[in-house]
Order: sequence, then C-alpha cells, then structure tokens
Amino acid sequence: MNRIVQQVKFQTAPIPIVKKVAAYARVSTGKDAMLHSLSAQVSYYSSLIQNHKGWQYAGVYIDEAVSGTKSSREGFQKLINDCKAGKIDMVITKSISRFGRNTVTLLQTVRELKDIGVDVFFEEQNLHSTSADGELMFTILASYAQEESLSASENQKWRIRKGFENGELINLRFLYGYSIKRGSIVVNPKEAEIVKEIFSRYIGGDSLTSIVTDLNKRGIPGALGGEWCIKSIRRIVTNEKYMGNALLQKTYISNHLDKTKVKNNGQLPMYFAKGTHEGIIDEETFCLAQKRAEQMESEAKPKPDKTLFAGVIKCSKCGKNYRRVTANGRHFFNCTTYINKGKAVCHTSKIPEDEIYRLTCEVLGTEQIDRDALNDKITVITADDNNILTFHLTDGTTAVKRWQQKSRADSWTKEKRNIASIRTTEQRRCS
Repeated sequence: MNRIVQQVKFQTAPIPIVKKVAAYARVSTGKDAMLHSLSAQVSYYSSLIQNHKGWQYAGVYIDEAVSGTKSSREGFQKLINDCKAGKIDMVITKSISRFGRNTVTLLQTVRELKDIGVDVFFEEQNLHSTSADGELMFTILASYAQEESLSASENQKWRIRKGFENGELINLRFLYGYSIKRGSIVVNPKEAEIVKEIFSRYIGGDSLTSIVTDLNKRGIPGALGGEWCIKSIRRIVTNEKYMGNALLQKTYISNHLDKTKVKNNGQLPMYFAKGTHEGIIDEETFCLAQKRAEQMESEAKPKPDKTLFAGVIKCSKCGKNYRRVTANGRHFFNCTTYINKGKAVCHTSKIPEDEIYRLTCEVLGTEQIDRDALNDKITVITADDNNILTFHLTDGTTAVKRWQQKSRADSWTKEKRNIASIRTTEQRRCS
C-alpha cells in the first residue's frame, strides 16, 4: 500500500479591515431646543461608531445654525478636506437634507467622495453612496429635499412680508441701546445714554474717528461687548429705529439655498412704520444727523479704483505686470520683478498713480475713466525708460506720453508753508 504524506497547512485568520468612520450633524436654527438636538446627535454618533466592531472613530463634524449650502458650513468643509486627506473612509449622516439641500451640490460632493473611495451612509433613507442604485436614488431624493426647502422658504417669506405690511418688527436682532425681552424691544438705559452722546457729538461736528477713539479710550464696550469702530458708529447715526420708527424690508433673501441678503432697491415693497417701539432720540435729532451724513458724503473725495489698471501696465524691459504699491501715503505702480527681486534684476521707476490716471484721461479724451472704457480703447500700457508710457490702442495705433516725477518741493504749497511757519513759531514760544 502506497504511503501518502501531506503537509498540514494551518489557516491564518484574515487581518480585519478597520474602517475609519466619521459622522456629520447639523441643525438649521440656533434655538436652544435645536442645539440640544445637535448635542444629542453628537453623543449618538460617537457611541455608535466607537461601539461598532471594525470601525475606527474619526470624529463627529458639526455645523450650527447655518444654511444647507456647502460653502457656508465650516464643519462640512473640514469633513470634506479630511476625506481627501485619507483620514475618513465612511461618513454617516442622518438624512440627505442634513447633508445638503442643493441637488447639484449634493451630487457633486457625493461623486467627489465616491471617486476617492469614501462612502456616505444616509440613515433615514438607508442609502449608501457607493451602492449600485445610489446615483438614481440620490437624484430623486435630493430633488425632493430641494423642493421641500423651497416650499418652506416661500411659506416663511410670505409670513414675514405679511408682517411687514402690518408694520411688525420681524426677526428682532440685537440693537445697541435696546434689549429684546419676550419678543419686544425695550430701552437699555445705560446704553441709551451712549447713543444720545453719539448723536449729539456727531451733530456737533465730531468726526466718526474721534468718537470711536474716545469711546474705546474710556473703556465703553460696544455692540456685543467688543470695541467700537467707524462702521458701528455710522450704523447708529443712520438707523431710524433710534427714534422709535422702523423701515421694514431694507433687505431680502434672493436665494433660499445660500440665504444671501440683497439690498432692496425697489424689487420688493418697503414699509415705514412709526411708533413700533420706544425711541431714544427725537425725530429732529435724527434729521440733523442725516443732514450731517449727507454733507460728509458730498464732501468726501472719491476713492480711486484699486483694480483699474490691474494687468494693464507692463514693463518694457522684463514684460511683467506693474503692481499698485503705497509709499508715504501715496499710491504708485511698479514692476513686479523690481518689487520681488530688486533693482539688480529690473531697474525701473515707480509711477505715481495720479500721473497714470491723468495721462490715460488725456489719451481717452475724458475727465474720468472706468474699467470698461479702459478695456474698450486700450489693450496695454508699456512703461519705458525716461518716464515714457506707450498706450497701445485697440484700433492699432499708439500714443506716447511722458509722466512727471513730482518732487517734494512741488507739493510744498503756500498754504503748507504758512502752516509750517505757524507751528514753528508756536514751538519756539513753548520752548
């Protein structure tokens, strides 16, 4: 009988694959009840993932009181970035509407994650993004979620606009000088005195800067306890609510998905309601503040468009664009090669912004210019030696102009000399 001998092979247990799992939770409002719900979701997902065999806890990503758009959610963005970094293999979330209400954005994100091997599981729909029928189901369900969101948004808009028609203050927000108690605005006596002071000083001729400096120096907290700034003072002296009235529907939501506020320039009705709440200042004081604001606006010098000559001026030596720079309070344009690598690489002179503007106006035959006019007439401006600018026009012709280098003596006007003389005399008297 033939003897048969075989080596015994021991079966080794397969190495278990550990899947890195994270969860995403979001609530769409900042109400306490919803934030409690968010806290409960975090606890639930943390326990679920950590107690599941074969899963490695990769965290719970959250967003509070924000819209369902992708760009506005910091937690969501961090989740996606960590997925791309290989830190996450699967994401668990409650439903499609929690993940995103925009169909296009949702599908784009899901496909993006699917391409890098990251699965998204939606508990409510019992659906995996990597499943065979996932694509079709996502399209249908996401579209439904988007329509549901639109319907809810339209209903809310209708309620708000009906409230505006009746002169109701809707969605009251914190307003310095007031406190909100049980849906009503009541005067905060301490802050109200500061509001009165701001109006009085503003009408009396104090600048916004001086008011800001003084309030901060005195340690008076601004809105939300922070420091004062020019914008916050300007908002106070131009806000009709401080005389107990309210201009309703100044802004509106143009898109229910991204919740972007747009200034109402007549697209929707606007209502002015008198006596909506107790005023801090009278109507005469408010009108005087508005006259001062109008006066300051009319006297304000127009700010130059920082982007007007962007990509238009080029260096004739190295071919690089000129960039706007600031030196000693004045604005110039200089070659980017000179800025980045120094005079040894590209020896050029910085050109005063006002000179470029003046010469461009000469070439175009206008007193003022904008970007459209510039692009319509000029293809490029080359900066050459000896303060020469060559304007290459869209009709194929060129115009050569020489810019002037203003010295300090040129700006030393008679008025400035007189002021300097007075200051010198005063200093000598005090010494």
